Amino acid sequence: MQQILDAIQAGDTSSEDFAALPLPESYRAATVHKDEVDMFEGVPSKDKDPRQSIHVEDVAMPELGPGEALVAVMASAINYNTVWTSIFEPVSTFGFLERYGRLSDLTKRHDLPYHVVGSDLAGVVLATGPGVNRWKPGQEVVAHCLSVELEAPDGHNDTMMDPEQRIWGFETNFGGLADVALVKANQLMPKPDHLTWEEAASPGLVNCTAYRQLVSTNGGNMKQGDNVLIWGASGGLGGFATQYALNGGATPVCVVSNDEKAAIARSMGAELIINRSEEGYRFWKDEQTQDPKEWKRFGARIRELTGGEDIDIVFEHPGRETFGASVYVTRKGGTITTCASTSGFMHEYDNRYLWMNLKRIISSHFANYRESWEANRLIAKGKIHPTLSRTYGLEEVGQAALDVHHNSHQGKVGVLCLAPEEGLGVRDPEMRATYEKEINRFRGV
Repeated sequence: MQQILDAIQAGDTSSEDFAALPLPESYRAATVHKDEVDMFEGVPSKDKDPRQSIHVEDVAMPELGPGEALVAVMASAINYNTVWTSIFEPVSTFGFLERYGRLSDLTKRHDLPYHVVGSDLAGVVLATGPGVNRWKPGQEVVAHCLSVELEAPDGHNDTMMDPEQRIWGFETNFGGLADVALVKANQLMPKPDHLTWEEAASPGLVNCTAYRQLVSTNGGNMKQGDNVLIWGASGGLGGFATQYALNGGATPVCVVSNDEKAAIARSMGAELIINRSEEGYRFWKDEQTQDPKEWKRFGARIRELTGGEDIDIVFEHPGRETFGASVYVTRKGGTITTCASTSGFMHEYDNRYLWMNLKRIISSHFANYRESWEANRLIAKGKIHPTLSRTYGLEEVGQAALDVHHNSHQGKVGVLCLAPEEGLGVRDPEMRATYEKEINRFRGV
């Protein structure tokens, strides 16, 4: 791998030279093991420790198929799907790999006793398979995580509707928390020139998810003047939603859990902040019973902040803990967009507030290629910024996943793979200087 890293860092290696580089037989990767799926049996979810289940080890280089690319991964990032994979919740991901492996002789590659995890990357194309024309060895890229076959008609208006739609590195193997990743060529997008490797890797999954869920016509279809309630507004997903609301002329009402996160939301330009811990909202009396009085108190606080207006769009991702309140506070005819459900998948709400007020619940899951491309384009143009807060080395990936599992992070948690240190990969110093001024404003520097 050192020869590949040297070629990347040289900065002037030609596409032909990259194509001529010998591919190693194996590479370093973060994996979970099929024979350990029961290791946390009987352990409460919050006590399951990714440091015990994620292994950093050498794995065999996969065969490169038609329409695919091998990418040298300079940096990646942690998403909640890596946490789910590492704690084997709600199901083991090896079931996904087994089902994918039954699809064709080529997809059998994915059904292995180990799973290389990770759904983000920034790096350099090493090799492409037959039928790949747009991308060449040596190009600097990021990858979105939508893997589709597109052999059925269902996905041709919206690729997220493809019956063989999967999330790369979660429902497929050979993910981005590794020195090399295998992707479909239509996952690739240009790396933003003003960002470092770790910054460029961090937006991928959450940025595209936020774009579809809030901005796209497939999601919230946000317009200027909308009041948008954003749960976890300083986090990896909510931080992008806050930026999209501000950038698109909407008014974010940002819900956070402490003063530090409130300061982050304010630094992005948000003015309407609800600190849940400070204001003491308890939407559940116990494990079985919600408290509508708390919904009403929450709604009154929102109207106090907005000058008497209710919420047009709720950006919902905590799930069980907050969903009843989200449905309640949405205006008549408003929209609740939902994904993820990090606090629990079994949602409960009072249907009278939905049904009699003509509210809509829209499910949203990642993004199609067009939505991902637009989201990445906004990053490249400096309109939307990465929310990276901390970066680990690949050997510390278990700790990085634990941070996300325990919500002890701010924004995204990055992981260096081949990149030897932070701060590398900037190709546009002039735009970088402008970006750093904006980021320092965010940070109050």
